[in-house]
Amino acid sequence: MKNNKSLVFGYLFALGATAIWSGNFIIARDLNESIPPISLAFWRWVVAVLVLTPFAYKKIITEWKILKTNWLYLSIVSFLGVTIFNTLIYFAGHTTTAINLSLISITFPIFIVILSRIFYKEAITVNKAMGILLVLVGVVLLITKGELSKLLSLSFAIGDIWMLLAAIIFAFYSILLRKKPTELSVSGFQLSTFILGLVFMLPFFIWETLNSPPIQFESKTMFSILYVGIFASLTAYILWNKAIVKIGAINAGMIYYTLPLFSGFLAYIFLGEDIGMNHLYSLLFILSGIIIATLKKKS
Repeated sequence: MKNNKSLVFGYLFALGATAIWSGNFIIARDLNESIPPISLAFWRWVVAVLVLTPFAYKKIITEWKILKTNWLYLSIVSFLGVTIFNTLIYFAGHTTTAINLSLISITFPIFIVILSRIFYKEAITVNKAMGILLVLVGVVLLITKGELSKLLSLSFAIGDIWMLLAAIIFAFYSILLRKKPTELSVSGFQLSTFILGLVFMLPFFIWETLNSPPIQFESKTMFSILYVGIFASLTAYILWNKAIVKIGAINAGMIYYTLPLFSGFLAYIFLGEDIGMNHLYSLLFILSGIIIATLKKKS
């Protein structure tokens, strides 16, 4: 009985994290005229650092030698996962829909398969090859809006390309997490990467501030920054880790693939975005490809 209850909570935690992350794509699209992309990313991580510091600063102090020894690894991970990844999402939000953002974002497991082959010599099975092909078909259908003739003119929405690049970056980031020093705590790792990511972002933030109109910090903008800083950066991460403990990474990963459903519903309600058949076909191809790619034969 307790085991069943634990499973239920595990799936609820995974669903909660996924639902919160889906809101990040709505904000990326909704604020495309209110705040520049680098500024949104910068203030997001400022909020995350301010909220996390009281709980994790002691870990930074006690683990300083470990952090210092692994400064290069932490710098690369921070640059990819904090400085670049979400900033690209906010750039993408200027020229494509929230639905497209969420659909393309779930392709990152396929890039992990490819990168694992390149860097760790992991075999690409028939299932994985079929999965990659289906995901590629789904992405092409999405960014061409179902009109394959656009491939000849390459008239894609630039936001779709930015989001695809963000998915590749996140795959690199995920691959590098395998090398995380075991003696480094989760909170110490998170806070150190948040801070380093902010430091790397600072020159870009200054440049954007000097070359963009002043930001009007209205109530909607402030609420959105607090949302992505507290909920999308911290709360969802905590829920996700609890889910993995209770139901395992594979099951939690399958729940993550429902993200476009949440984003599509929120985009329809709050942004008035239409959900067309090309979105449904793309979702079908992408989800089928990911499921086939992650299937394992029973021994």
